[in-house]
This record gives sequence, structure tokens and C-alpha cells, in this order.
Amino acid sequence: MSLDATPTPGSVRVGVAVPAAGTGRRMGGVRKPFLDLAGEPVLAHALRGLLADPRVTEVVVALGPDEAADPPAWLARLDARVRVLEGGATRAESVRRAISGLGSVDLIVVHDAARPFVPREVLSRCIEVAASGEGAVAGTLAVDTMKTVGSGGLVRSTPDRGSLWHAQTPQAFPADVLRRAYEGDLSEATDDASLVERLGIPVRMVEGDAWSLKVTRPIDLLIAEALLRAARRELP
Repeated sequence: MSLDATPTPGSVRVGVAVPAAGTGRRMGGVRKPFLDLAGEPVLAHALRGLLADPRVTEVVVALGPDEAADPPAWLARLDARVRVLEGGATRAESVRRAISGLGSVDLIVVHDAARPFVPREVLSRCIEVAASGEGAVAGTLAVDTMKTVGSGGLVRSTPDRGSLWHAQTPQAFPADVLRRAYEGDLSEATDDASLVERLGIPVRMVEGDAWSLKVTRPIDLLIAEALLRAARRELP
């Protein structure tokens, strides 16, 4: 897709890359995407949220070698738009492989498998920004005082938190831009947007949601379960 001829948001074909091959070191070696959350794997919750947007035409999930060779039955049954392939040793390499596995799409959304909740409004806003030719990063404005810290825990400075955001996923980009970004060196990639920024393409922060938590530590799973229970109590 050329940046000079961007499609309208309602007409875009969106491909999704989901890196899910991590080893989960901070969870004691347990693969986070397959942790049980209210009776279903964390990954199942994430995929269902992504697939709820009708503009999503395909999803490629990059799994660890064992899961890629023998995907769980629930994943095969979930939706015909979902395919799996073997991921890499790092998140960036897994995203690169997932991107290469996507077909002809206008936009590419990247979403971490360890984020079980995909607020529909956040995903939609990211797609709309990407359809304009920019990159989009869901995130939240920092509310805590932030510190830069040197060796030995010594505080170096206290930056203005008014310009600091916590970056989350989904992140969305014109497909040709993200493919080009992933052709370069990935050794210092902290997220997808950082690679696109190196190309000089504008990247815009999109207001995220407290629901967009990442299951990284055991307590995060407890928080996710509490959020689900609260949401179900609010249903009519």
C-alpha cells in the first residue's frame, strides 16, 4: 500500500501478527499465552478480541516449536482466519516471521499474545490512524512520577511525566511500512513502533485502556481474572 493512496478506514484489509513464542521467564517458565484465564487460554481471549473487528481478514500466530508443530485443537477450531507458524528466539523475530506469513493486506496490527483483552474501541482507533498513513501505538499517559536511574539504583533525573506514555499493543501500521521496518536490524528493537520511527514515518499515540494489561507476572493473571468477574457482573 502506498502512503499516497491510503484506503478509507472502512475498506481496509487488516492482517494481524501475534507473537506467542516466548518462554515466560518471569512466569517461572510457563508459556503465558496458554495460561488458563477463566477457563480459556490467555491467547484465546486475545484472538477473540482481534477477530471481532470485521476488517481483520487474517491472523498469523507465531508459536514456539512444539506448539507450532502440533497446535492445540482449540486453536485450530477458533476461526478460519487464524493460521500458525513457528516463531523465533526473540519477540522481534517472531513478529518478522508472522508478518512474512501474512498475505495481501493494507494494514498490519501487532498484538502481544500475553494481552488477553483487546478493547474494541482501542483497536478501531489504531486501525483508523494506520489507514491515514501513520503508525499507531495504543498506550496510557504516565500517572506516576518517573525517574531515570543509573548504576547502583542512583537517581539521575526526574523527567516531566506529561510527555511520557506507557506503550501497549495493539500497534498498527501501513503494511508496506511495517514490512520495510522489519527488514532492518532487530537487535535493539523494543517494540514495533521503534522500528517504524527509524524510517522517519510519523507514529501517533492512541489512548489505550486499563483493560489492556499484559500478563507478565503471576499477580497479573489474578488482576485479569478480577476484571473478567467484574465485567460479567455488569452484564444484563
